[in-house]
Amino acid sequence: MDWPIENLGAWKPISRLGAGAWLVLYVLFLFYAYANAPNFLFPDFVNLMIHEAGHPLFSYFGNTLMLLGGTLLELIVPAACAIYFFSQRQPYGVAFSSFWFFENFLYIGTYMADARMDSLPLVGSETSDWLLLFGQWNLLLYDQKIGHTFRFLGWLGMLATIAWLAYRTYRSAQPHLKPLEP
Repeated sequence: MDWPIENLGAWKPISRLGAGAWLVLYVLFLFYAYANAPNFLFPDFVNLMIHEAGHPLFSYFGNTLMLLGGTLLELIVPAACAIYFFSQRQPYGVAFSSFWFFENFLYIGTYMADARMDSLPLVGSETSDWLLLFGQWNLLLYDQKIGHTFRFLGWLGMLATIAWLAYRTYRSAQPHLKPLEP
């Protein structure tokens, strides 16, 4: 039995110059994010709009999913983009969407870690989603640990994305190597 992924074909070619430019941009962003941690980063303006759209979208499924809806949509949008680009075998699109997906973990983690303090500026509410959710799940005492774990996963994911793009670039530049098939 063939897996559906086996029928996707070869990856689109990657130029060394293009991949190098993207890799430099991603590394520069990591320095920017590190220097400004745990603050609101410029991509978070887009993520915030998506987050806020998630609350009414998920409100039809009850209060808990409405509260989670912002974070869920914030992760679903870049994940859906990554899946689309993966199906089209476009490495730059997969890398960008994956990097965006994991970048979201940085501020989600910051937002989670702030649950008890509830000191971050909020949009449309006076109480943090994670204060309510962690309180509901009796996890409020672990807000810092959970938040820092999310931030760590974000950093790990962004680094893995950079490594994957570097690997795809290397594979693409090796004409004697058989193309990687899933």
